[in-house]
Amino acid sequence: IFFFFFHQRIGAISNAHAGREFEALARVYFHEQEGLRLQQNFPVPIGHAGHTKIHRFDLGSEDPAVLVECKSHNWTVTGNMPSAKVTVWNEAMYYFHLAPTHYRKIPFVLDARHSRQNQSLAEFYFRVCGHLIPPNVTIIEYNHHTNNVRHITMNL
Repeated sequence: IFFFFFHQRIGAISNAHAGREFEALARVYFHEQEGLRLQQNFPVPIGHAGHTKIHRFDLGSEDPAVLVECKSHNWTVTGNMPSAKVTVWNEAMYYFHLAPTHYRKIPFVLDARHSRQNQSLAEFYFRVCGHLIPPNVTIIEYNHHTNNVRHITMNL
């Protein structure tokens, strides 16, 4: 059922289509597992020092206050770190940092693994870019084979 997550993107109509399907899967997860009804393209004013602009998070809710960014990125075919994709994750962390503090902030990411790597892409990101993850952010890594999730968070 979940074969559409791969490629830059084998089996998918487009990367955007695969991303929307992963986002829909995230909505189902949050509804069924956490009882949250999240809105797509959820608008929130972000910024600092009194200067804000609306940013639309992939999913969100005002009650309870939750923001979700969905990332279904994978290692490159040869098992290398997808640098352009990691840059997108860094951008998401920056948006979480600029969002109001009362929101629960969650990157919902694919449990991406490669035979040449001894860790998932999320574990790699946490190890290499953990300094960019705000303290109130929990990465939820979704395994499409088992439908299980794992929470990756800073222990502060």
